[in-house]
Amino acid sequence: MLQKIRDHLHGVIGYSILGAISLVFVAWGAYGIVDVGIGQSAFAAKVDGEKIPLETARQAWLDQQAQAARAFGGEIPEDRRAQLQQSVLEGLIRRAMIDNRVHELGYRVTDQQLKDAIQEEPAFQVDGKYSATVAKARLAQVGLTVAGFEADLRSSLTRQQLQRAIGISGFVTPKEFTRIVGLEDEQRETSWVLFPAADFAPASIDEAAVRAYYGAHQQNYMTTESVRLAYGELRLDQVAAQVTVVDDDLRALYAENKDRYAEPERRRARHILVADEKTAQDVLAQLKAGKDFGALAKEFSKDTVSADKGGDLGFATRSTFVAPFADAVFSMKVGETRGPVKSQYGYHVIQLEAIQPGKTKSFEEARPELEAQYRRDQAADRFGDAQEQLQTRLEQPGVTLESLAKEFGLATGVVEDFERGKGGGVLGNSPALEDVVFGDTVLNQGRVGGPVALGEDRLVVVKVLEHRKPAARPLPEVQAAIVTAMKQEQGLAAAKAAADAALKRLQAGEGFGVVLAGRKIEGPRYIARTDPSVPSEVRTSVFSLPRPEGKPLYEGVPVTGGIAVVEVSKVRADPVPLSADARQERMGQLVSQLGTADILAYIEEARRRASVTVNPKAFE
Repeated sequence: MLQKIRDHLHGVIGYSILGAISLVFVAWGAYGIVDVGIGQSAFAAKVDGEKIPLETARQAWLDQQAQAARAFGGEIPEDRRAQLQQSVLEGLIRRAMIDNRVHELGYRVTDQQLKDAIQEEPAFQVDGKYSATVAKARLAQVGLTVAGFEADLRSSLTRQQLQRAIGISGFVTPKEFTRIVGLEDEQRETSWVLFPAADFAPASIDEAAVRAYYGAHQQNYMTTESVRLAYGELRLDQVAAQVTVVDDDLRALYAENKDRYAEPERRRARHILVADEKTAQDVLAQLKAGKDFGALAKEFSKDTVSADKGGDLGFATRSTFVAPFADAVFSMKVGETRGPVKSQYGYHVIQLEAIQPGKTKSFEEARPELEAQYRRDQAADRFGDAQEQLQTRLEQPGVTLESLAKEFGLATGVVEDFERGKGGGVLGNSPALEDVVFGDTVLNQGRVGGPVALGEDRLVVVKVLEHRKPAARPLPEVQAAIVTAMKQEQGLAAAKAAADAALKRLQAGEGFGVVLAGRKIEGPRYIARTDPSVPSEVRTSVFSLPRPEGKPLYEGVPVTGGIAVVEVSKVRADPVPLSADARQERMGQLVSQLGTADILAYIEEARRRASVTVNPKAFE
């Protein structure tokens, strides 16, 4: 359920409460699945006697299926479908296993802890304060009830308690720390040469070869899968326009929020800011002698913005100023001069020009703001209710887009070309919408899908009118792309052959500079594991090779755009001494890494010991 929120409210609910434990519940390969001879069953799996319902597994697969289809650019290959289904089920098994374990160990989440977690979620807040209306609307956007969300959140918070308990038990001994830092900070003397594929690519490609390549690689030159899509849309502003404003409700809202309409006292002051108390006293003496405040401000003040205006700061509230300055200004009488007043900026000489008393807006003065807030709150509540009602109606048999549009006042339209991976028309490109449009329910069963939130103030339901499967593009249309691909492939093959020939000579004892004369040689120089100036593929190769013992080591490495020939000649293993703060920071990082490893190891061992029964027909 929490994963569903992440997928469908990306950028709206930035949910991160699960931590490291949750990461192991997604995309695990099949592991130790036993006892599959159970025939027809009402459950997908049993974990230590606890059942995982078929519907839970099938819904998890539907959610994962849409994402997988996007990753494969359309249909999921048959040889990967079963593997992905097992991964989904394995994730559910591990989650159930951990839930059982935390319950047995006595971990619990109190109602207050649950309430705090919900109210601290930024996506459920308005102006930094929790809003039950907003929370309800956001959850409705992904088809969740408040009760269902709370139950899932309680489980995830409990799992997090186990995570913390295991994680904080990690430690690193001084000897381990020295060894690990020495390895991480090790540097290796390296030289490398790039064999760019472009240097070895043929000047032209034969027409017959192009046709043969096209025939063998048609799957790479297909049209994008698309649909003709009908939709019904509900916007928050539509709902707001239908809200009837009740005068008594506005007055109650005004009474509840009267402080919001209070305008604080404002004062207009001038000041001269100087660096030291002596100068401030000198300025005060000149003012007492009759000098003009504005002229002195222009001459002495370090506040160049106000100095040009004779020190004038304009009307401002108390919160505008730093505390010492505000205390002085708001305790002065009009016409009074005071100083020196010390603040973090220096020493101030202040003169109070005028006072605007605070006041509270009357109900009539505040009415436009109250009405806007009232409509916004009422509309958000109704918008959330509409999403829940739409979700319920979509689960009923025989529902049509036309009936939904009439019942809920949806604006309807048609997108002529909605493409996988690109979206289309007024609906734009939303991964959540794409999951629905190209999911089994809408695409294959022909049902109305949704509701899908497109932002915080807009939701849609959709129906596919026509499905256009991927088809091979005509050869003339893709010929240029094929020629480019063939040149790149042939150039890369020739570059690899040249690099392999150079490696043979190097390994036979010829010098790096001799074998690679005429090519641009980088190095030799010492590089670190994280050196950003070195291609990542080269760095990986350099530090995956054994330490050179007496003579250099060589390797050919595929890199972006070609092949690199790498030489590792020496190792410098003396780490730079760490300051106390740097040592403490590194120690913390290592302990955290070990803690995460301990968590994963704990889960792996628990999984090995768990009693698991799996229904082999769970996804049929």
